[in-house]
Amino acid sequence: MRTPLSELNSLPTPEFVLRLGGIFEHSPWVAEKAAEDRPYPSREALHTAMVRIVHLAGEQAHLQLLNAHPDLVGRAVLTAESASEQAAAGLTDLSKEETEKFRSFNHDYRRKFGFPFIICARLNKKEAILEAFPRRLVQDRQTEIATALEEIAKIARLRLEDTVL
Repeated sequence: MRTPLSELNSLPTPEFVLRLGGIFEHSPWVAEKAAEDRPYPSREALHTAMVRIVHLAGEQAHLQLLNAHPDLVGRAVLTAESASEQAAAGLTDLSKEETEKFRSFNHDYRRKFGFPFIICARLNKKEAILEAFPRRLVQDRQTEIATALEEIAKIARLRLEDTVL
C-alpha cells in the first residue's frame, strides 16, 4: 500500500522508520536519519536525501549496507522486496547451468571484494546480470564500492516509487 508523502512527513519518527526502513536493505538507519530533515517536498527530494545520507555515512557504513544485501540466486532468506526484484529479473527460473554460473560468479566476486554483487535486478534481466559480473570483477575495490552504491540508489528509488505517493 502506497502512502502519501504528506502523511509520511507528519508521522512520528518510529512510524516513519517502520514504513521506510526497508527502502535500503536491512538498513533502517537511513530512514531514521532522513526523518530528521522532514518535511520533504517530493518523493525525489526524499530519495536524494536518503542517498546523500548513505554517501556521507563513511566506508564502514557503506560496507555494512553492501553486506546487508543477499547474493543473487543465493540461499539466504530474502526480504519480500528482494524476492520480488529477483523474480522480476528472471532469477527464480534458472537452468541448472545458469544457477551454477551465478554461484560461481557470486563466490569469485565476494572473495575479491568482500561483499555481495549488487545490481538493480528490476532494471536488468538474468542475461544482462550474468554479462555484468565479468565486467565488474575487473574493477578495483573502491570503484566497485561506488558502483554497488549507485545500484543501491537505483533499488531505493524503485522501492520508494512502490511505497510513497
